[in-house]
Amino acid sequence: MNRAGNGTAVVQTIDLRKEYRMGTNVVNALAGVSVRIEPGEFVAVMGPSGSGKTTFMNLLGCLDRPSAGKYLFEGDEVSAFDHTELARLRNQKIGFVFQNFNLLPRITALDNVALPLAYGKFARGERRQRAEVALREVGLGDRMDHRPVQLSGGQQQRVAIARAIVGSPSLILADEPTGALDSKTGVEIMGILQTLNDRGITIVLVTHEPDIAEHAGRVLTFRDGRMIRDEKGMGRRAGAPTPATQPHLVAVAGH
Repeated sequence: MNRAGNGTAVVQTIDLRKEYRMGTNVVNALAGVSVRIEPGEFVAVMGPSGSGKTTFMNLLGCLDRPSAGKYLFEGDEVSAFDHTELARLRNQKIGFVFQNFNLLPRITALDNVALPLAYGKFARGERRQRAEVALREVGLGDRMDHRPVQLSGGQQQRVAIARAIVGSPSLILADEPTGALDSKTGVEIMGILQTLNDRGITIVLVTHEPDIAEHAGRVLTFRDGRMIRDEKGMGRRAGAPTPATQPHLVAVAGH
């Protein structure tokens, strides 16, 4: 695959559409969205329930296929990829952060973070080393052997972020990453994501909370399956944690 650069967008969609058939009815979940997201951008996607933002996120993450239109990732048209190619792209290029963390409850934080690397080319020792580095990056160097039930919600989301970055992805997709957290912890999580963005990782975040969207440098607003606004965001909010107040983040070994 091509690396983003020389004017190549990380994400580019052209008239992207997604239809769902329910009996004889056709639901246009996404009705022709064209957008370009450059390397290093922090983009928030907003809209009411049913607006198409989650469908858009699923298509960007290669968790679903478009009904029509094109999706290019770092210049490659992935809308035509087969299942193996899509799985490789998800594993090597995209990190996912979900509202409910999606951690495996019976294994440790370290093993949860190392899990995506098991499907790649990394030997067991390197998987463990990279997972340790990623957990230290998010401030959980002393919680590696804890299982999810032994961690707070904020700590579980930090584990999820470590899992998202352990493979050195080009893009992080965050779906309501603060939705299950209190406001203070949510701000801390947004501070970590901002610091990762400062490091050069492109981030696309779905949220229904305007104060969370204000952390982004660009805000896309969806309604009825269409993107109705594409506007500049506030970027780092006043009072939000900065890299100086967050755990020190460095590139994961091998990036």
